[in-house]
Amino acid sequence: MKEAKMAQDLVFIDGERVHRLLDYPACIAAMEAAMRALSAGATRQLPRTMIHMGEGRTFAQMTASLADDGMFGAKLISVFADPARPGQRSHRGVITLFEPAQGHPVAVVDAEAVTHIRTAAATAVATRALARADARVLLIMGTGGQAHTHLAALPLVHRFERILIWGRDPARAAAVVQQWQDRLPVAVAPDAQAAVAQADVICTVSGAAQPILLGQWVRPGTHVNLVGSSAPGPVEADTALVAAARYIADSKANAREAAAEFLVARAAGVVDDAHIVAEIGEVLLGQVPGRRDARDITLYKSLGHAVQDIAAAQLLLERVRAGGESQSS
Repeated sequence: MKEAKMAQDLVFIDGERVHRLLDYPACIAAMEAAMRALSAGATRQLPRTMIHMGEGRTFAQMTASLADDGMFGAKLISVFADPARPGQRSHRGVITLFEPAQGHPVAVVDAEAVTHIRTAAATAVATRALARADARVLLIMGTGGQAHTHLAALPLVHRFERILIWGRDPARAAAVVQQWQDRLPVAVAPDAQAAVAQADVICTVSGAAQPILLGQWVRPGTHVNLVGSSAPGPVEADTALVAAARYIADSKANAREAAAEFLVARAAGVVDDAHIVAEIGEVLLGQVPGRRDARDITLYKSLGHAVQDIAAAQLLLERVRAGGESQSS
């Protein structure tokens, strides 16, 4: 009887429900709280473990606890190259959530949908904390799913007068613009260097294996979010940008192990571990200054971490319970 009750209490939240219940304003607030808690030492997480299963195929596990008496769990995810979209990768998996009183599993959540939304929400938090107050031009470099989620999230934290979309395939960039032109001041950027020269905030959300953003193009005062590469190997920006920037990570421990652009610069002897000046949570807590003046190039390296995933899953479970939705709805 007890086992039947546990099965009944286990909530399954598929991708459609994630998109319906996990709105961006609430997720942005949850990500800010999670990143503050991580840097304050209130949470626990282990470095992600990855099993490489041949070219373009990786299985990863990320585990975390929101507090000793808080929800805990793990994200299990596959990252596979998409043959239909060269240079793009699909992230598929589940987040399992456990309650802290007796250790029962309480939710299984579509990880792909959560990852898309919480990644952009975390970028929005970092942009709000690090971009200049007078930043007016946003550049998105990349045309996949994260381009769309970042277009949904970033205008919620900052007013942009122009938003440029650049992609290695101009037709895909045009398709992104067409989808958003009735809601945002978007336009195609035909040339990457020219677009970077105009941008106050830059988000790289590509599947690029080699740099698409060069340090010599970036103006003083720009804020950069490096989002697309989440493991050693593919790099979206060159070593010159890493060296010139005030480098801030979502997790220092993860960045030292998996931030590809940083690893390349460190291997070349251009920077050392001290170049990672802070976690974004430390900036939010006021422990370390983020932007020090209007000429700083600030850089936020997004790798994503399990604390973010568990916080998002907890928010979803709370909303399911509050709404009285059944498992099958």
